[in-house]
Amino acid sequence: MEEVPQAASETVEVVDGVYLTQLAAGEAMSVQHFHIDPGAAVPEHSHPHEQVGFVVKGTLTFRVGGETFVVGAGDSYVIPGGETHSAENRRDDPVTGIDVFSPPRTDPDWLD
Repeated sequence: MEEVPQAASETVEVVDGVYLTQLAAGEAMSVQHFHIDPGAAVPEHSHPHEQVGFVVKGTLTFRVGGETFVVGAGDSYVIPGGETHSAENRRDDPVTGIDVFSPPRTDPDWLD
């Protein structure tokens, strides 16, 4: 087992009001934490990794493949690898959650 202490993980503000923290990564998947302030948005993008997530707190509005999806606290979601997507916090409270990527997303461009 490999333990990754919270102190070993750096939180990065990737765009205004969107904070991502790269957490543990194994051979087949990786996990990150996200925090999105009210009114903040993750711009449209894609990556080859399948993305599975869970919203811990708040409500997030996704645009995936031309469709809109609203995901709230306690809900989970799957975004296929290569699918163009974006996310926006349209509410008055922050959104927090966890994303898991497969294959591992150990070197995302937002770390640059």
